Amino acid sequence: MKKTLRINLEGKSYDVEVEVLDGNVSSPVAVASVASASATSAPVNAAPAPVAAAPIAGGTPVVSPMMGLVFKTKVNVGDKVSANQEVVVLEAMKMETPIYAPVAGTIASINIKEQDSVSEGQVLMIIS
Repeated sequence: MKKTLRINLEGKSYDVEVEVLDGNVSSPVAVASVASASATSAPVNAAPAPVAAAPIAGGTPVVSPMMGLVFKTKVNVGDKVSANQEVVVLEAMKMETPIYAPVAGTIASINIKEQDSVSEGQVLMIIS
């Protein structure tokens, strides 16, 4: 079965036809042909999905999706937050990235402070 996918690379959009192989075949998906290329790509305006993290004893962790610096902490211990509320802003490569609460609850602990360097997967805070 062949399928057409759109790939955006360095500001250009490419429609690529690929062959979807049966699940029993061990070889990778082969690129059949490039259907067309355009000079502009459609912007993606969707908000990033919150990073899913498994609840741990004492609450749900808010996990950093990337490396960066803590630019702004928008909550304090004891604050009540709603799901998808902005709780931290990270800065990486001069871009600010908001981090959202994965669940509603109360901020139980905050493991970072402004200007801290964080790594991908690091627990920033716990919501109980």
